[in-house]
Amino acid sequence: MLLKRLLARGRTASRTMAEDLGVRPDLTFFGGKGGVGKTTCAAAWALGRAKAGHPVLLVSTDPAHSLGDLLELPLGPRPKPVAVGLDAMELAPDVALAEYISNVKANLRELASPELRTIAERQADLAAGAPGALDAALFEAMVRCILDLGPGYNEVVFDTAPTGQTLQLLSLPEVMATWTDAMLARRREARAEWMERAPEGRSAEDRAVAILDARRRRFEQVRSLLADSDHTGFIPVLNADALSFVETRRMVDKLTRAGINIPCLIVNRVLPDSAQGDFVTALRTTQARYLRAIDSTFAHHPRLRVDHRAQEIRGIDALLELASRITAAAQ
Repeated sequence: MLLKRLLARGRTASRTMAEDLGVRPDLTFFGGKGGVGKTTCAAAWALGRAKAGHPVLLVSTDPAHSLGDLLELPLGPRPKPVAVGLDAMELAPDVALAEYISNVKANLRELASPELRTIAERQADLAAGAPGALDAALFEAMVRCILDLGPGYNEVVFDTAPTGQTLQLLSLPEVMATWTDAMLARRREARAEWMERAPEGRSAEDRAVAILDARRRRFEQVRSLLADSDHTGFIPVLNADALSFVETRRMVDKLTRAGINIPCLIVNRVLPDSAQGDFVTALRTTQARYLRAIDSTFAHHPRLRVDHRAQEIRGIDALLELASRITAAAQ
């Protein structure tokens, strides 16, 4: 059954601390077009997993955060308990960028000669406004969630930004690893005259190489984890309409080419048979057309259909009810 195949990636909650120190968490990404309900599905999935005894960290990377509103709890850039076995956090891009630049400055203060530190820090401030800086900072924050916070959980669930930004973030491990490798090659080929020597006799150049090498290893770890189909999955969420269908088709093609596992798709807000009225009948006819297209186009991927509901989904109890519906649909 689909649910068993999905949950087979999960580890039991009875791991010892010693095992945790050497084990990385499962990773599950939820993505799709804006407004399709991916935050709701991600939160319901995470709650269901936590209720089943699998400690989960739920992370929102969407700049337009709605996870805290959905859970009816204030969230920030640090994990916060929201239910038994479930912590949640929202990665604010501006906070991530500030931390990223702060780390860059800290490294510059350690490596640069005193007379050049002010210039170097000014360059770091200017780099904060460079194209791609925000994405790089957000990716660094995601890496910390996976490698530093992740070992404390069985699973890390990401509620991602709309499709385009998500695909860009998922391609960053390769891009940043390539960039870091190029920097390492340059650093090892030449000694920088503006670096000072450390008191213990180890050159600042050596420390710079060590910093870059540590970053490269972290990027390689994340790249390897994303390609591990046994422990990483990307679940697209879509509605049965034209724009959502077309965008999901492009996303699935790109994820497949990137070698990222797609354990299933969630078709959200499908009108139940019990819905009545002329307007609903016309909408159901439109949905039926796209449901057939979805079944045909994504025939090689398992699909879950989640019925639309009249009541707004807000709070832990409503999400747990949705989690049970997703579980039932997956069986």
